[in-house]
Amino acid sequence: IDRLIMYFHGFALQDEAHFFEDILDSSQYVISGFSYGAIKAFKEALNSTTRVDKLQLFSPAFFQSKGSKFKRLQLMGYQKDSEAYMEKFTETCLLPYGAEDVTYSKHTAAELEELLTYEWREKELQTLVERGTSIEVYLGGLDKISDVGPAYAFFKPFATVTLVKKANHF
Repeated sequence: IDRLIMYFHGFALQDEAHFFEDILDSSQYVISGFSYGAIKAFKEALNSTTRVDKLQLFSPAFFQSKGSKFKRLQLMGYQKDSEAYMEKFTETCLLPYGAEDVTYSKHTAAELEELLTYEWREKELQTLVERGTSIEVYLGGLDKISDVGPAYAFFKPFATVTLVKKANHF
C-alpha cells in the first residue's frame, strides 16, 4: 500500500503546517509533526508496519530535562484557566507571528500532560535508524517552549538536527 505524507499537528492546533512549507517534505513515505505532533509522528513511525523513509520533527516537544515542579505548574495553570493558558502559550510560541496565523482545535489537560511528560528514548530512535528511516529535527534557537539545548544534544546522534538560530517555536 502506498503511503502519502502524514502530518501531525501541535497541541491545540490545526492547519499550522504552512509555517514549515519550505522544509516540509511532501513525498511519499514521510511522516512529520510539530511540537506535540512530533511525538505523535514519532510513535506512528515507530509502530508503522509499512515503509517510512523520513521522519520530520519540527520543534519536538522536549521536556524530559525539566523538573516535575515545572510540569505540575503547567498543568495547574491549564486546569485553572485553559483559555488564559492558551493565550499565554500563543503569545510565547508564535512570535513573530500572531494568533490570527493559526487555527485552534479541541485540547485537553490529558494531552498537555502527555506532551509534558513524554520521554523520548534513544533505543526507539535507534530502532528507526536501523530500519532505514532518515530523521530530521528542526529546532528554533529562540524557542521559549521546548528545552532546545538538551533536545539538540539528545537528537544529534540519531538525526540531522537543524538549529534555526533566529526562530521561535514556529
